Amino acid sequence: MSSILYIERTVTTNLRNRLRKYRKAAGGLTQQELADRTGVTRQSIISIERGRFRPSVELALKLARALGVSVEELFELVDEETSR
Repeated sequence: MSSILYIERTVTTNLRNRLRKYRKAAGGLTQQELADRTGVTRQSIISIERGRFRPSVELALKLARALGVSVEELFELVDEETSR
């Protein structure tokens, strides 16, 4: 009797951001200046840039507006397939 091995694949969605890149391109804004423009703390900007915090839709829109780019330019969903 033969056995068939099934490998379960899981797709994990990660949010990649280009916040630091566009912050620097916008005249070299500091994290604090961007935080002030969007009504959050500097620690929030640091956490988003490091990928430790996912901003709300409202904050993503505020960040994009403050940097003069679209949300799609600033954030990207990346699917990563993993097997179990």
